[in-house]
Amino acid sequence: MKAPIGVIDSGVGGLTVAKEIMQLLPNEKIIYIGDTARCPYGPRTSEEVRKFTWQLANALAKMNIKMLVIACNTATAVALNSLSNKMPFPVIGVIFPGARAAIKATKSNEIVVLGTSGTIKSGAYEKAIASLNTSSKVIPLACPTFVPLVESNEYEGEFARNMVMEKLAPLKREQFDTVILGCTHYPLLQKHIEEAVGNHVKVLSSAEETAHDVKEYLNYHELNNPTKHKETPIFFTTGSVPIFKTIVEKWLEIPSADVRTISFK
Repeated sequence: MKAPIGVIDSGVGGLTVAKEIMQLLPNEKIIYIGDTARCPYGPRTSEEVRKFTWQLANALAKMNIKMLVIACNTATAVALNSLSNKMPFPVIGVIFPGARAAIKATKSNEIVVLGTSGTIKSGAYEKAIASLNTSSKVIPLACPTFVPLVESNEYEGEFARNMVMEKLAPLKREQFDTVILGCTHYPLLQKHIEEAVGNHVKVLSSAEETAHDVKEYLNYHELNNPTKHKETPIFFTTGSVPIFKTIVEKWLEIPSADVRTISFK
């Protein structure tokens, strides 16, 4: 099936998921919408996040996608169930794949979840992890300053490192062997996070596991794109095209990326 896969996020963070999907499924076309003008979603109310997520999903529905990936943990926590129930195509979120990856990786069953205020407040990771292993201990930590850091393209360098070190300092009092990056923006800060928690701790993103879920679903339902050539992705942003384009080209290693503007009321 030649129809594209839609990927949505509050901003650039979902590019970490799009990157894994593109590497795993090079024949599939990706259409991505990053709602950078209204990012971050974490501090917003559930009603706002649900409304915005539905707007992005409906825009992609009009582009005739065959699957939607909610590459945003906050949006997944709030809108996955309603979208799954009402959209005419399959909808995949990032929380359950992230929880599954952590359960696979941990040996002590002590897991830290780093996320936005909205994701941490929802308790979605605790529920997902408990559904897989009731003996796991979850240590949640909201990191609301991380998303603006990534969105402003300042995730590298000493300023970003110092901010991550300061925010994760409370974890020095905790015992754990696994960290879930419960926001798709956070992998861009992964080297700083790994330094903060120590090399004995596994730091996991949900992106790779989510991409495998996408592949398995397409294979099982025979929805794969039969065309055997690399499809050119299209990226939409509700904010600054130049900033978004810079991050897309750098992170995804795509020269002259096709980045367009889109707006919602």
